[in-house]
Amino acid sequence: MNKIAEFRILDLFCGAGGFSYGMHRNKHFKTAVALDFNAKAADTFKKNMPETIVVIGDITDEKIKKDIIEKSKAEKVNMIIGGPPCQGFSMKGKKLGLDDPRNFLFKEYLHIVEEVQPEVFVIENVKSLLSTAGGWFKDEILAYIERLGYNVSYGILNAKRFGVPQARERAIFICSKSKNIPLPVGTDDIVTVRDAISDLAYLASAEGDFELDYVTEAQTDYQRMMRRNSKKLYNHKASAHSDIALQKLAMIPPEKGKEYLPEEMWGKQKFNTTWGRLVWDTVSPTIDTRFDTPSNGTNSHPELNRAITPREAARIQSFDDNFVFHGSKFYIRSQIGNAVPPLMAEAIANEIWENYDEEE
Repeated sequence: MNKIAEFRILDLFCGAGGFSYGMHRNKHFKTAVALDFNAKAADTFKKNMPETIVVIGDITDEKIKKDIIEKSKAEKVNMIIGGPPCQGFSMKGKKLGLDDPRNFLFKEYLHIVEEVQPEVFVIENVKSLLSTAGGWFKDEILAYIERLGYNVSYGILNAKRFGVPQARERAIFICSKSKNIPLPVGTDDIVTVRDAISDLAYLASAEGDFELDYVTEAQTDYQRMMRRNSKKLYNHKASAHSDIALQKLAMIPPEKGKEYLPEEMWGKQKFNTTWGRLVWDTVSPTIDTRFDTPSNGTNSHPELNRAITPREAARIQSFDDNFVFHGSKFYIRSQIGNAVPPLMAEAIANEIWENYDEEE
């Protein structure tokens, strides 16, 4: 095998681009082509990584598929990344397996691997993929990957081990034609919510804007890293909460939760985590697509009476302040909540590069 000077990536189901953006933190990785059917997410990707050819379309459309394969070959793509959405990984879905129509996107991903023949591909997915139906789906996927002629390492990575201030677990498969690449290990040192967002703790409900000046100094190494080369603060706009929501938040002390609300104010959300505040000196729980709604879970500010802003959520996902999210509030929260944390993606890239950069 010739020594690889650069990994040129095709990013499938790319969303706003967290996976690619993190890989780009290693100078040997460059996303050449990206695909998503969501035009709003693709717009955010394109504005943040303008050198990438971004295609908007459905991977099951034969024309789109042909276009992606042709562009990938023309751009000398030698790596594919992506997290195929999958709803069919359940005991009930086992009958049809990878042929379950809800899992066809997984097959589409692997078909494109078959056509493009990259040296490396990485699959990212929900952690339950590995355990559902007694591991049956995992075994089906591994068998398919091995039929394609790839070595594979897989397991669950927790983003908090890679400098991300969040406990977010994902199933990762690293597949290589010529190497056995282990999953990155990470470290026990954590970056806390305070490390991530304490410099942004000044907006009240409904305050803020799409673009602001910084009004505080960075207080931690993580904040300095997030601010590097950033002249303005984007996406730091707090949700306009209802009067009843503000009343409830005012009753919850710093870093506490719904246990401080009278039971008649709990509403329909019976989970203990709803109306929870983040805790300053530990990691955040998983950021999801409804982080701006206090009744959704533990995503209210540790002490201010509001949910976290999109910029605070982006910091907790490890997007630096140079990465600007575009679209309406609904689309932005989906882009952030669905993203692969860039620092976790970087750790995967670093592990791959270390294995390929060894003396042949």
